[in-house]
Amino acid sequence: QVQLVESGGGLVHTGGSLRLSCAASGSIDNISAMGWFRQAPGKQRELVAAIRAGATIYYANSVKARFAISKDSAKNTLYLQMDDLKPEDTGVYYCDTGTAYGTVVSWSDAWGQGTQVTVSS
Repeated sequence: QVQLVESGGGLVHTGGSLRLSCAASGSIDNISAMGWFRQAPGKQRELVAAIRAGATIYYANSVKARFAISKDSAKNTLYLQMDDLKPEDTGVYYCDTGTAYGTVVSWSDAWGQGTQVTVSS
């Protein structure tokens, strides 16, 4: 199982942008699904974006048209481009790997430290 390290968070104003990175310790070529989760204060962790082998992409409704997930297999890195950020996007962002079974993904839940994103109003 690869180890994941998130980076790129920070403090931005409403409408700002950030690009998160998730560096894997090994090849991500054979990983059937990768995703970005976030956990806001006092709330459960939620999936915000995922990408599957074959380039199928999922976005939570709250981030559609603002966030873009991508991966660079040559760099073993997953990205999350976040534009037009809103205060409700504030939280700790984590990446994770998963195994796809048809339309269902079983996530590994091997959480790292995450990266803090704070959006001020």
